[in-house]
Amino acid sequence: MQTYSVQQVQAHCSADDCWVIHKNKVYNVSSFIADHPGGEDYILDHAGKDITVLMHDQLTHLHSDGAYDMMHDFLIGSIEIPEMTLLRQRSTTTTTTYDNQEKLLEEENLDIDIDIDIDIDYLKPTDLAADKKSKFLDLSQPLLYQLWTSDFSKAFYLEQVHIPRHLPRPAQIFGSPYLEVFTKTPWYVIPIFWLPIIAYNVHMSLEAGQSPDKVATSFLGGIMRLVMPPVLAVVLATPLNKLAHSLFREPVAYAVMAGALLGYVLYDLTHYYLHHAKVFKVHFQEMKTYHLAHHYKNYEGGYGITSKIWDRVFNTELKL
Repeated sequence: MQTYSVQQVQAHCSADDCWVIHKNKVYNVSSFIADHPGGEDYILDHAGKDITVLMHDQLTHLHSDGAYDMMHDFLIGSIEIPEMTLLRQRSTTTTTTYDNQEKLLEEENLDIDIDIDIDIDYLKPTDLAADKKSKFLDLSQPLLYQLWTSDFSKAFYLEQVHIPRHLPRPAQIFGSPYLEVFTKTPWYVIPIFWLPIIAYNVHMSLEAGQSPDKVATSFLGGIMRLVMPPVLAVVLATPLNKLAHSLFREPVAYAVMAGALLGYVLYDLTHYYLHHAKVFKVHFQEMKTYHLAHHYKNYEGGYGITSKIWDRVFNTELKL
């Protein structure tokens, strides 16, 4: 395994090139910054630094088991042995909070004092063959065939599918470059495809004799009914449209479909925005942290993307 000096790690402290140290191992987390549940600013504040104590800090930013599992994917090396004692001195803060947290870690046998008893395994390369045996699927290979030919038990599948995994690139579904095209959709395709259809439905509702105020009421009703968003596919949109026209009068059905589709577009674009952009601090920073907590901390709650309304209704709100 490659070894680095503390000074070398400290030089990698930007959003495009961010390294951190944890238990004297060096991690390149550049590709993960935008997806960090605590926000990218939080991780950049500690770029190039030792985050051993901070990672376990229950008062500042507690991390789940999944966070530690994901760190293996970002491991690039270790700190040079002669510098481990120096690193220990630099990483230990004088604040009461960190001192108390460090004592707590030592009581829980979390082995942060590895400058005293150096773990030689840190310097050994990862056994990839042994590592794959404990993995769910090989993320470097197409996933559909692996899943189709697997013999996972239901319990193992449910356990593994909810373990957070992070890739710097999209995972392959089919393997064929021609089929993979249909599994990837740039964010701007969503409004380009759906907004004309939404406008058409509003127009048809008005043409059918619905008054503008009633169109607005039905339109908003369509958004509110969208508890679980429809999958972006014409195959599913067609029966949904037929269902709306069978349940409502024609003018109302058009308005309801327009509202439902707009609700989907807002949901999908917000979902993409939370995952891939530096969000506005007002509301969206809170929702980004909330949504990523659903992915990385508790998948059985925190389903809200644009707001927490439905989580409060169904008692699935996460308390962060």
